[in-house]
Amino acid sequence: MKFFTLSSDMPREKQDQLLLLYLRLGAFLCFAGWAWVHFYWQAPYGVLLWHDNTFSFLQRFGITWEEFVGTGVGDGWVQMWSSRIGWLYLACAIISLTVRKVSRYQMIGLLGGSLLLVILTYAKFVKAQYQLPMFVEHGGQILIPVLLVFALFFGARHQATVNAAIIAFIMTFAGHGAYAVGFWPTPSTFYAMTTVILNVEYQAAQIFLYIVGALDFVICVGLFVPSIRCASALYGAAWGFVTALARPLAGMSLSLNYWGADQFLHEAILRAPHFLIPLYLFFFWKKPSSKPAHKTTKEAGEPAMTS
Repeated sequence: MKFFTLSSDMPREKQDQLLLLYLRLGAFLCFAGWAWVHFYWQAPYGVLLWHDNTFSFLQRFGITWEEFVGTGVGDGWVQMWSSRIGWLYLACAIISLTVRKVSRYQMIGLLGGSLLLVILTYAKFVKAQYQLPMFVEHGGQILIPVLLVFALFFGARHQATVNAAIIAFIMTFAGHGAYAVGFWPTPSTFYAMTTVILNVEYQAAQIFLYIVGALDFVICVGLFVPSIRCASALYGAAWGFVTALARPLAGMSLSLNYWGADQFLHEAILRAPHFLIPLYLFFFWKKPSSKPAHKTTKEAGEPAMTS
């Protein structure tokens, strides 16, 4: 664990490398998780593409109705292109690990990956009947490639990088909080995960969600209060990790093929920015505790000599 935490005796350059590592891992895991969705499952583009207007446009290029809808599982035009887009996500995942400060084209590729995440999030937003929190809560995922580019180009401690991380943090937790407290209809999956993991009834789950939803807003405000911003970021990292892990914890079972890992594990992986961005902010603001120097007998008991 010492490799992933900052210490007072660590050189400034090494500390910056660790801050960059949190953002690099966040981008890699987010892209890798979504690549799995594109290859193994079905990305949510259907709500944007399954329209007569889309088919009418494709007809100009010789696409038939059978090719558009497909004749079997996963062989329609939408499914085929969704799988192909998965290769772009996989490429972005690899770039997240290999990109360096001098890799300008790779940085452009990451910014393109952020745009892909915007399109994907918009599709989920439309599918959710234009519920604003659905788009807002994906802010951490959308911005994690941008954060990595900023950290490489400007520096991990540059104000632009920190400000972007704060925006990503607020979007993620404000979106979650809006759903949890009931500003918008709370998703049934929130109740399902809470009741299964905590083994409580619906009423208790509702109270629990309301409390943690209110705390989501508290920590967003707390980022702007110097005395509690470290605590707010640390709580965000812990809660972001718990909510990401809740998907496989609630869904996986020994009775399922591969224990259900193929169905639920990627749900935790693609949410890595939800806890790695707060972790980046926590260690950026945290003041490493200095170890007391060991004084010799002469230093402790004798007055200093003056010239």
